[in-house]
Amino acid sequence: MAFSAAGHELALVGGPVRDAFLGRPITDLDLTTDARPERTLEIVGPLAATTWDVGREFGTIGALVGGERVEITTYRADAYDGETRKPVVAFGDDLEGDLRRRDFSVNAMALRLTDPAAAGGPSPVLVDPHGGLDDLLAGVLDTPTDPEVSFGDDPLRMMRAARFVAQLGFRVSERVENAMGALAPTLRIVSAERVADELSKLLRAADPVAGIRLLVDTGLAELVIPEVPALRLEADEHAHHKDVYEHSLTVLQQAIDLEAARGLAGAPDLVLRIAALLHDIGKPATKRVEGRTVSFHHHDVVGAKLAAKRLRALRFDNDTIASVSRLVELHLRFFGYSDQAWTDSAVRRYVRDAGGELERLHILTRADVTTRNRRKAERLEFAYDDLEARIAEISAAEDLAAVRPDLDGQDIMRILGLRPGPEVGAAYRFLLDLRLDEGPLGAEEAERRLLAWWAARTGPASSEPRAEGSPGGEVRAEESPAG
Repeated sequence: MAFSAAGHELALVGGPVRDAFLGRPITDLDLTTDARPERTLEIVGPLAATTWDVGREFGTIGALVGGERVEITTYRADAYDGETRKPVVAFGDDLEGDLRRRDFSVNAMALRLTDPAAAGGPSPVLVDPHGGLDDLLAGVLDTPTDPEVSFGDDPLRMMRAARFVAQLGFRVSERVENAMGALAPTLRIVSAERVADELSKLLRAADPVAGIRLLVDTGLAELVIPEVPALRLEADEHAHHKDVYEHSLTVLQQAIDLEAARGLAGAPDLVLRIAALLHDIGKPATKRVEGRTVSFHHHDVVGAKLAAKRLRALRFDNDTIASVSRLVELHLRFFGYSDQAWTDSAVRRYVRDAGGELERLHILTRADVTTRNRRKAERLEFAYDDLEARIAEISAAEDLAAVRPDLDGQDIMRILGLRPGPEVGAAYRFLLDLRLDEGPLGAEEAERRLLAWWAARTGPASSEPRAEGSPGGEVRAEESPAG
């Protein structure tokens, strides 16, 4: 090999070695070497289709070799200043020292690919100085050094522990869990972006519920998503669970199951999973007790605001924030449909208000049914089946995804002799309400209704009317909407 011929060591390290033993797909090839970055470029340059600086200051060079993307990092012996997440970079001289600084023993294994001193060519050798293979077989996460030292060096490793629990199905060792609880406050020195990235990876994992439980049990969630552990204080209004926290974890798991059952393609839906986890975070602020009755009126609206605030603090992108907050706001809208079927108008408004989040809203609403009463659960499932069928039927007839009034802004200005301004907007909203209430009317009938509305609006003793049959405002789920 080129590195051996140049007198340097090269080893496959960390995740790829771990995943090979677990039989998991290997998506990244992480290599480590005693060569300094400049020397690495000299060695790999002639072999690579292209190279790039992943982070030369941290010793990492990227390359495309034989169609494979690889990252080659110089042995490290980092230290942290205890005040920020940024390491003080120090290059090391041996593989064992590099492995000692890694986060967990299952990631501190390497396959040594070269040995410049060996005669007859290199022979791959497993290097496992911290018992990573034994921990892997036992399904345990432990640190190569004392966890207090490891987490003190890099507090983000505590978040990573929860992520690996969710991804790999492992459990943390007792000493690791104790250290996470003791050092949780040090997570404050880590940037919000890095924390959000780890939280996102956790939620996209196969079993995010296990990872969330670890964050809550160790106190880390108090610094990341404090609204979730706060749910433990609240019994739900139906006494189905000992607290809303358990209900929320059940909804998260059921949303994941439905995501798969409905055959959704692509990567795990982060927006849906965040919304499922946070959908009830408005309950503590809206709890009211009257006798033996507990209510959480408007917790959907309050929860939507709290979710947006938390995601902004974690520096999530605007699209994710908007989608999650909308789903939280709408998650109750369906309930009551089973008691009195909605009018076509209410169905149209449901679709209009959900917009691009309709499929996610279907899943979240179904997942939110966690009652142990089988008859009630079946009734709600049947009702939502019926609602989805009606949406499909009306959509096929009216193209609900593109609902627009029968007349556009130019038509309104022409018919009423108006210039652009607030009055045109009011007329447009009138026609949109009319469209949602009654379906397509056609341009001629819409013009007749518009002229009548305008005459009433501009009459001497009129107040602003609304479309015939309009519900006169947004329908709220807790009031059992029937359209």
